[in-house]
Amino acid sequence: MNQIVSLQQLWETAPLSEENFRWENYTALPEIAQCYLKHAIAPETPLASGVHLTMHGEIKLKNWLPFTAEQVIAFPLGFIWKATMKGIPIRGFDQLVQGEGKMQWKLLGLLPVMEASGEDIARSAIGRMLGECMWLPSVLCRSDVTWKSLNASQAIAHLKFQAETIPLTLSVNTEGQLETIQFPRWGNPDEQGYRYIPFGGMIEAEQTFAGYTIPTRIRGGWFFDGETFQQDGEFFRATIDQAIFR
Repeated sequence: MNQIVSLQQLWETAPLSEENFRWENYTALPEIAQCYLKHAIAPETPLASGVHLTMHGEIKLKNWLPFTAEQVIAFPLGFIWKATMKGIPIRGFDQLVQGEGKMQWKLLGLLPVMEASGEDIARSAIGRMLGECMWLPSVLCRSDVTWKSLNASQAIAHLKFQAETIPLTLSVNTEGQLETIQFPRWGNPDEQGYRYIPFGGMIEAEQTFAGYTIPTRIRGGWFFDGETFQQDGEFFRATIDQAIFR
């Protein structure tokens, strides 16, 4: 496969759907998983392999900075998130493409601010992509995803990518609407060494695009299982403006 170097190339590489969503195909899943999928995907909606998002929000880099961004998630090829910060003219991207993770950010598009790659970056990016399947819920319909019910409002979906298997905990209300998402993500946000840390997000709004009902306002970050999230872990607040599925 030729090297993917842009959002458009990744988008065009995502295979077109050949199957539609029919809820009766998932009656063997736990009831809470069925409730979520029936809420997230309308009947006969093509089971997409990719989503192209446009968004805006705030990201915490010492201080909160507004941003605008585009993102393509093409499962299982990877993702590219390309953003521009406002106030301080920083732009760049985070990506996981063909198993390789990379981050590159520059001031004025010229002066390097941050650049990283390697095994730890890829491992962290895999967790991010699997967690962000909340924006591509058709991934959770795959036959290699296994589900377990925790209680009347929570279920765990085990997602696999390369050598990683991520237990994704979804909390939903009685209508199947996603309220929180949590999973262990490989990272080093406090410079104490790379390890699995609880990561997650709180969903504050949703919207339907082409048969998919997905979170459109989210607050997310590290240390999602305790007070540290509120104090130091939260670093990402985003609103989805548009979602196109393929």
